[in-house]
Amino acid sequence: MQKLGLNQSLQQKLSPQQIQFIKLLQVPTAELESRIEEELEINPALEEGGDDNQQERTENDDDYQETSGSEEEVDITDYLRDDEYSSYKTQSDGGGDDDDDREMPIPMGTSLHEQLTTQLGYLGLSEHEEAIGKQLIGSIEADGYIRRELEAIVNDLAFSQGIETTLEEVEKTLKRIQSFDPPGIAARNLQECLLLQLERMDNGHDIDVAVARQILTECFDEFTKKHYQKIQKKLGTEDEEFVRDAVELIVRLNPKPGSGSSSGMVKNQVVIPDYILTNNNGKIELALNSRNAPELRISRSYTEMFKAYDKGDKKDKKLKEAVTFVKQKLDAAKWFIDAIKQRQQTLLRTMKAIVDFQYDFFQEGDETKLKPMILKDIAQMINMDISTVSRVASSKYVQTDFGIYPLKYFFSEGITTDTGEEVSSREVKKIIQDIIDAEDKGKPLSDDKLEKILNEKGYNIARRTVAKYREQLNIPVARLRKEL
Repeated sequence: MQKLGLNQSLQQKLSPQQIQFIKLLQVPTAELESRIEEELEINPALEEGGDDNQQERTENDDDYQETSGSEEEVDITDYLRDDEYSSYKTQSDGGGDDDDDREMPIPMGTSLHEQLTTQLGYLGLSEHEEAIGKQLIGSIEADGYIRRELEAIVNDLAFSQGIETTLEEVEKTLKRIQSFDPPGIAARNLQECLLLQLERMDNGHDIDVAVARQILTECFDEFTKKHYQKIQKKLGTEDEEFVRDAVELIVRLNPKPGSGSSSGMVKNQVVIPDYILTNNNGKIELALNSRNAPELRISRSYTEMFKAYDKGDKKDKKLKEAVTFVKQKLDAAKWFIDAIKQRQQTLLRTMKAIVDFQYDFFQEGDETKLKPMILKDIAQMINMDISTVSRVASSKYVQTDFGIYPLKYFFSEGITTDTGEEVSSREVKKIIQDIIDAEDKGKPLSDDKLEKILNEKGYNIARRTVAKYREQLNIPVARLRKEL
């Protein structure tokens, strides 16, 4: 039996202005200009240019100098509390040149599939064969491999295009595509990919190429596991150099021939720092990239238009509609300018707290000086919600005297030492990296041995944690680090 009833509930809703601020907060500097241009296009009441009454805000204290275009204090805790956020505790690569903030052109190119389709057109195939070729090219993944079974491709052609073909015919067309550039393209596995590249190099006289092909054909499993002594035994030779030269040739081949291209347009991503941080004789100076403080103002002509309309006949329906339209545009322009100012203030407050927390690192740029820091630490320092810090840290970069770093780089979990001191997991990763760089590559260190070395250095860390950090550093297991 169904019943009708009334329930009273209190819900928190974000206003359009708050939503606009949230979206602007997570936009990186590289995208802010296009977002402002978009707003200028759709709102005639918004104009570029400085306000006569607007003064640049400069704040000095003993250790910091901040520059911004706003004097307004902002606290957005109330309406961000229930929002989702991601925790930045893992590694993230940093570094870059000091001049990475300059504008660079974004080159446009053809996609991998377009390049292969162009090469397909040079073969002079029949319409039937060309359809098979295009289906195969469409099945090539971003790294250059075809992982879909050829039987499935035969079925795809029959069901989606009504083209009847055979497995032999598809394989024949695949072999022709595998002759395209880049070498190794359209392979079905790593072994085939490497062999395709060696075929291009084979002139019948190069002994290293011949041995490399033999290794991949007869000893591929041993090669992937770096069991070089077993390879020598299978090949019936005791000459270590004979095998080493061939192995060196193989490892120089490209295991991902499609890398660098994708299904879309090829673009070089340019990092534009959101913050500029300099160390002036021990005094850290922090400033926003000037692109984060655009000069915007409300159109004076629109303001005067609104005043004129507002003084007109209130009973005139068309005039009333005009007043409403102009007021909406003026309000939207004011909201947008306020949101930009709030964004500047929040970015600066967050970054200043990060610099306070990681002050020793920003003095010297030494990774081992990084302290354990999570989103909650910064949120408490600036009295804002964790989700606000998360949005600021997302896709934001800071330029320092030591390079350009993503803000996520400074967030990490902690490890306790024998003395009870808590150190950053990034410090532990740096030590692991240094130990592995200095190891004997003929006898690489296992995770168990790495654990013992770290424990001897005073770091209380388990083997599984060593393995996790090693994987985060993209370092393979000991067996795969072995060299002849």
